[in-house]
Amino acid sequence: MLGSMARPVRTATLMTRLSSPQPAASSQRGRRPPAVFAPLYRQIRNLLVDSLRRGEWLPGAAIPSETELAVRFQVSQGTVRKAIDELASENLLVRRQGKGTFVATHHEARAQFRFLRLSPDRGQPIPASSRFLACRRVRASAEIAAHLGLRAGEPLVHVRRALLFGEVPKVLDDIWLPARPFRGLSAELLAQYKGPLYGLFESEFGVRMIRAEEQLRAVAASVDEAAALQVPIGTPLLRVDRVSYTYGDRPIEFRRGHCVTTDFHYRNTLT
Repeated sequence: MLGSMARPVRTATLMTRLSSPQPAASSQRGRRPPAVFAPLYRQIRNLLVDSLRRGEWLPGAAIPSETELAVRFQVSQGTVRKAIDELASENLLVRRQGKGTFVATHHEARAQFRFLRLSPDRGQPIPASSRFLACRRVRASAEIAAHLGLRAGEPLVHVRRALLFGEVPKVLDDIWLPARPFRGLSAELLAQYKGPLYGLFESEFGVRMIRAEEQLRAVAASVDEAAALQVPIGTPLLRVDRVSYTYGDRPIEFRRGHCVTTDFHYRNTLT
């Protein structure tokens, strides 16, 4: 439990000692790199993230109140509030007026649109439905392995799906996942599941997507892509390469999406 961990104030003192000047040594062997001091609220933030990573509070569940956390970590309530504010801004926690603070979950409607950036040119963003085309075990190519921080040849799960808006396929996703965390993921499970894919990863495999990095480029539809998206070969597509990260900034998914942008656009908000 976190209550048995060193108090944040003592941790800060320890870091100060480690970074103080040390006598010169004849050998560099065994020397520790200087520790970096973190503000107290950031230390509390990191302890809260560690609790989330270990599953102390599950997605959708309420976390203890600011007062309880302040007692637990022996810091001020203002320090806890600042730590929670940062986690809320990172979409790890959600504040609900009059109810408390909850662990964010991919099953919330707003979370689904956080990772789905394709929107109609007119009207509000609309939910997409999934049509799963394949789910199989493969070996990582050098390219995919590099994105996931793995070695070439390591086992992966490859999922292919089409995203439909109405009855029209607009996105063809190829998704690669490390095999070990997703043991048990199968075509049958995907066919039975009706919610968001990240919600399935969260509830069935305990994997939560925290953030993602994307690269976009224009490409022409190949024979395979054109058939899946029901467009002519050579149709301009938007290719979106995404690496998604879970707790500890660990890459856990590489996704390559090919998007038809007729009557649709890729939206982003810069703040």
